[in-house]
Amino acid sequence: MTDSWIAPWADRLPFTPGSLALEWALLLALAALVGHLVQRYTHLPRIIGYAVIGALAGGLGFAGAAWPLSGVGLFLLELGIAVMLFEAGARLPLRWFRHNPMVLVQSLAESLLTYAAAYMALRALGLEVPVVRALAVIAMAASPAVLMRVVSDLRGNGPVTDRAIALATLNTLYALTLGTAMLRTIDRGDGTLVASMVSSVAVLGVSLLFGAVLAALLFAAFRLLHPTSQDTAIVMLALIAACAVVAPSFGGSAPLAVLLGGILLKQFHPRPWVWPRQLGTAASMLAILMFVLVSSMAVQADWSAGITWAALVLIGVRLLAKVGSLLLTSAGSGMALKQAFWVGIAMVPMSSVALLLTSQFVAASHSVGAQVAAIALPTILITELLGAALVSIALARTGESVRPWRQSGSRTAADAEVRP
Repeated sequence: MTDSWIAPWADRLPFTPGSLALEWALLLALAALVGHLVQRYTHLPRIIGYAVIGALAGGLGFAGAAWPLSGVGLFLLELGIAVMLFEAGARLPLRWFRHNPMVLVQSLAESLLTYAAAYMALRALGLEVPVVRALAVIAMAASPAVLMRVVSDLRGNGPVTDRAIALATLNTLYALTLGTAMLRTIDRGDGTLVASMVSSVAVLGVSLLFGAVLAALLFAAFRLLHPTSQDTAIVMLALIAACAVVAPSFGGSAPLAVLLGGILLKQFHPRPWVWPRQLGTAASMLAILMFVLVSSMAVQADWSAGITWAALVLIGVRLLAKVGSLLLTSAGSGMALKQAFWVGIAMVPMSSVALLLTSQFVAASHSVGAQVAAIALPTILITELLGAALVSIALARTGESVRPWRQSGSRTAADAEVRP
């Protein structure tokens, strides 16, 4: 379906901003409603409802969900990613690595083994090296956005929750650094390991510089404004958006710069701080939009037998690599084998960062990017839906949240916040 499904009514709405804006408004309202109903009646995370609505919109030819993503839609996706990664970075204290360096060892081992396993499996399927390298980098990144959303919905809290978010944040940092660097060499003959490493250092350096500027400006703002002020929320969103816009112009990565900004801010401002309620509402709206966009894009993949099989192979080896690496490095990490296993299960989700990297590969090289997207898009959709459910199970099995299928009555976490 190429025409907008609401086109027949567009001429009857002369005073609206346009049919596309109306479609988005109705789609987001429907996604929020379905997400609420999913949690209320199935006690699963709201994100599953958001993703289902996005997938239906993309499958029905929603006008704002044309792949590859560009223009305003791409900027909104980047802004949503930036806000979520800033929050994830601000939850990651670097002092943790001094007291427990095995966390960093686990992170590096998990990312490297995931890359290696994905690379070997995809090469065995006969894919070209540039395509395999790109897909292996995309496979490294778990989704902090999915994890934090599920944790928020189920009120998860504990060592497995903290370790999963920390590892997802770190492997996202690695994937963004390597992925952004690959964009410069993906369609040229100098895509060697040395060239990639040099480009990665340059991307990381520029992004770190902009992240430091963002952290310094926010730290100064916190000294002048009240933490719960609406003005503070506006300043934070404006500076995050500005960083996301400017960093790529100088060779950095927008989401990477914001992620590093959040990490650095945690060091400058170590006291616990709570996001203002106004920013929480804005961040929730961006999160819904982001998850809807991801699933609406991903569902447009070519679901042929060969492509689906390659996606399932990638999902399988990725899961085995993440779980296996965490089990192997659990000694001395402060986690029992059972906890390490469920942390690995919680690493399944892929979402917005993977989609953004896929979109960037498509823009950098049509020939390579099209092959990358063919496998990455179905992988992202499957792992987003399946991963959210697996994270719920992991938190429940480790006793860090209520078992989602055994909550009493129909009251959800959101209900409990409103009614004591």
